[in-house]
Amino acid sequence: MEDVIEVHSEEETRKLATEFASHLTEGNIIVLNGNLGSGKTFFIREACRCLNVNNVNSPTFALINEYKGKNKIYHFDFYRINKIEELYDIGFEDYFDDENAIIFIEWGNLFPAILPARRIEINIKTGQESYRTFEIRNYK
Repeated sequence: MEDVIEVHSEEETRKLATEFASHLTEGNIIVLNGNLGSGKTFFIREACRCLNVNNVNSPTFALINEYKGKNKIYHFDFYRINKIEELYDIGFEDYFDDENAIIFIEWGNLFPAILPARRIEINIKTGQESYRTFEIRNYK
């Protein structure tokens, strides 16, 4: 199943993220892809607000942040990872095996070989100003 949603403002993106988060359950893995500045972290931040987490920051340098709200949330950012061995070094498999958590991954397209078959993938395409197209696909 694939949905394509167009938004024209930050407020519309916020509403989309909130609606999306209302359907998340433990064990969901969400991969977000898009150019720099496309809104990946913004979308995750707004989705996490719906899950009672208000301190979301990009884990670009930490590689992973952990949050606790309504659910346990792991937030990965693969942008600064140079080789797949770095992910093995931080034990990413243990995080992926945690069925009690919701996992967000930014820049998952950089290492597609390690992504689980069951995931939700969101590809964000940018346009003029705050125009965005969100292509949401559920891999089962």
